[in-house]
Amino acid sequence: MPVYQLDEGLWFPKPEFGEPDGLFAVGGDLSPERLLFAYSLGIFPWFSFRDSDEPWWYCPQERFVIFPEEIHISHSMKQMMRNARYDVTFNQCFEEVIRNCSEVDSRDELPGAWLGQEMIKAYTELYRRERAMSVEVWETNISDGSRTLVGGLYGVLSGSVFCGESMFSKTPSASKLALITLAQRLQRISQKTLIDCQFETPHLRSMGGRHISYAEYMDIMNTNNT
Repeated sequence: MPVYQLDEGLWFPKPEFGEPDGLFAVGGDLSPERLLFAYSLGIFPWFSFRDSDEPWWYCPQERFVIFPEEIHISHSMKQMMRNARYDVTFNQCFEEVIRNCSEVDSRDELPGAWLGQEMIKAYTELYRRERAMSVEVWETNISDGSRTLVGGLYGVLSGSVFCGESMFSKTPSASKLALITLAQRLQRISQKTLIDCQFETPHLRSMGGRHISYAEYMDIMNTNNT
């Protein structure tokens, strides 16, 4: 399967002809214009920032997603959601969330680490343009009422899809709480939407994730554009 070399032009080849894992193009840049164009086509960048000087672009033809109405909430999570110690907010500290996603548990020092300074700068700019968003989970100190950021996630809004990028937890299940709260909010906003998880993990499958075709994914993506 071919992997195409991009140039400075704002274009992408057809992703249907890429590698089985979804890789189909290399090159270009992480400008806001290219990123937003990519996400509108179901494409996202993912590359080891220490091993590559240019972005790698992916578009899996079998998309692993969570439909908000299908998200699984376990008994323990229901208890956590009722716990007054935890509070969930939106877009209160995007930069702190993305940096935690990069650095928590020394992720940025691991082989293949992808969330480097270039990516952080690019997605922070999307946030400034109100095209990226964050979800924050705060734990309240009962003794003095102070709050500490203990989990969260961030992603890109494109059409009717929330394209999830990364999440983190500093306390058990904090990222799950962020994801559940996001799903509940999206469900209230639209009856046809989804959360793009990009790649399958046991964690996300346990929360209701499943595969759909790229064609169905793009049909939902374009719901608000028709």
